[in-house]
Amino acid sequence: MKRRNPKGTAVIGFKAIAALLITTAASVIPTAMADPVTVSALGHNTKAAYTSAPYMPYANPNAPKGGVLSQSAIGTFNSANMWMTTGIAMRGTEYLYDTLMTGSLDESFVMYPQLAEKVTYDPEDTSWIIYHINPKAKFWDGSAVTAEDVEATYDAYLNKGLMQVRSYLSAIESIEVIDTHRVKFHFASADNKEILLTVAQFPIFKKASVEKEFETLSLKPMMGSGPYQLDHVEQGRSVTYRRDPNYWGQQVMANKGRFNFDYIKYVYYGSDEVALEGFKVGQYHFRQESSARKWATAYNFPAVKAGLIKKESISSHNPVMMQALVMNLRKPLFADIRVRQALTDAFDFELMNKTLFYDQYERLESYFHGSELAATGEPSEREKQMMAPLLDQLDPVQKKYALSEWQLPKSDGKGYPREALLQAREKLLEAGFYYQNMKLYQPNGKPAKLEILIADDKITRVLLPYVRNLKKLGFDASIRQVDSPQYLERLRRFDYDMIIGGFPQGLSPGAEQSYMWGSQAADEVGNQNYSGIKNEAIDEVINKLILAEDREQIVLYSKVLDRLLRAGFYMVPMYGTSNTRVVYWDKYRHVDKLPDNGVGLDYWWVDGEAESKVNRYLKH
Repeated sequence: MKRRNPKGTAVIGFKAIAALLITTAASVIPTAMADPVTVSALGHNTKAAYTSAPYMPYANPNAPKGGVLSQSAIGTFNSANMWMTTGIAMRGTEYLYDTLMTGSLDESFVMYPQLAEKVTYDPEDTSWIIYHINPKAKFWDGSAVTAEDVEATYDAYLNKGLMQVRSYLSAIESIEVIDTHRVKFHFASADNKEILLTVAQFPIFKKASVEKEFETLSLKPMMGSGPYQLDHVEQGRSVTYRRDPNYWGQQVMANKGRFNFDYIKYVYYGSDEVALEGFKVGQYHFRQESSARKWATAYNFPAVKAGLIKKESISSHNPVMMQALVMNLRKPLFADIRVRQALTDAFDFELMNKTLFYDQYERLESYFHGSELAATGEPSEREKQMMAPLLDQLDPVQKKYALSEWQLPKSDGKGYPREALLQAREKLLEAGFYYQNMKLYQPNGKPAKLEILIADDKITRVLLPYVRNLKKLGFDASIRQVDSPQYLERLRRFDYDMIIGGFPQGLSPGAEQSYMWGSQAADEVGNQNYSGIKNEAIDEVINKLILAEDREQIVLYSKVLDRLLRAGFYMVPMYGTSNTRVVYWDKYRHVDKLPDNGVGLDYWWVDGEAESKVNRYLKH
């Protein structure tokens, strides 16, 4: 609702939505003890390293403009808006819009100017922040980006947007338009310092476009100010974006040497197997390879032998994405932690890695695997001290595993993990399950039946050995594949027994943990707490993580959260790698040292001479 302050400035107030992000924070805003400061970069418990740099260290400011970056996409699309609650968004819409600030790929959580040229805030009273919009910022139609556009955009996010976005932004109390180029965010607490940067991360749309089109299912995007505009859509087959030669932000520091491709194209396929064949014949030219089998065996076709294909395995300091078989605790079958343990014991990673993945993967034993945030070994004294007041809130099994060194069962990789299955059987019996006529039954007398829901058939071969082990335990286990729209709808409604979920993490975890693991998110349709976790101890740690005051606390709280999530056996960790595997036709180039936390594809470019060579080859 709108109201007017005494000076006549428009203010929008919002009710805090979704996760309990700030319920443990102090309810009284502390009196300011320092003068406000105005800075050009913001870091969350991290000092910005490149405030005086002419460009980012992983950029080539002299990179040539031109060429096409083409990639594959799997499935289909029917919308240009990835922020509304319905529809399947086309790939690449992030190129259409600017955010208030843009993140560094070499730092934990640092933001540099984009639409906003600077920010003003009080270091002692972080219940507000003012973003100063660059007067040069323009939408595609030539109109200026104003504070009212920011206000309208966030109004839509908080009242009409995706539930996980509402959760992520729920600490916003109100937004105040000070003047044309200054917008002030007011927060419900002065303790959540992360929210100051969080509000800088979301695309900004033109007010008139938001009001008319935000909830419209359409292939026409809302009016943006970003480096690319939508060029061509071939329904269900491809989406192409064209670089705007008049893009207002070309000289912004973080954009120098960035957005070098004249066109960015996504070619859609029904499956990754078909997409690979499309890559081989040059239907698209840049591919991220997620399959270890394909990485090891698929790249021996003529173009590779002709030296026209490059393969790179690019290392990252980011946590490896947790990929796991998610158990839906909303279903009574999974209520007992011992049942979830048994389902975890039945997963034979060693066999899978040996027979399917050419020993290229690591078993994921942390929700922050491969980073400094991962909990390893036994808990440190500081971790124990922090967990001490939480232990009474834990199941005895969860308490035991939270306080001990974590290790998942390991097999000999020969295909029959006898010891693990015997352990699993014992846990099922302890949980009251019983066998009758060679079948497994729940304590309530119902058959122990479960279905793993998937949308991509290529994962079936990975799941079949697991399903075989479940059947050996007596489960009536099956795999069910549905099309992408049905899968997404069932995901939104939590209508499944088990799914395969991916949970990416950054180096500065915070509010997003609430909508992945928080109790309130478990009941919100469309949110990402797919397991349905409701655990007061986990909620407390998430709140502490959101309110962390320095890097040391972020690392400590992340490790404790890691231990509690693992010890709850909410999902069966699968596999991953710290490297990103990319394959591309030999026309793309990048700087020698890529950023620590990503591939940085926005900063790559096309070598014109090499592109001509590739094109000649493909024509013949």
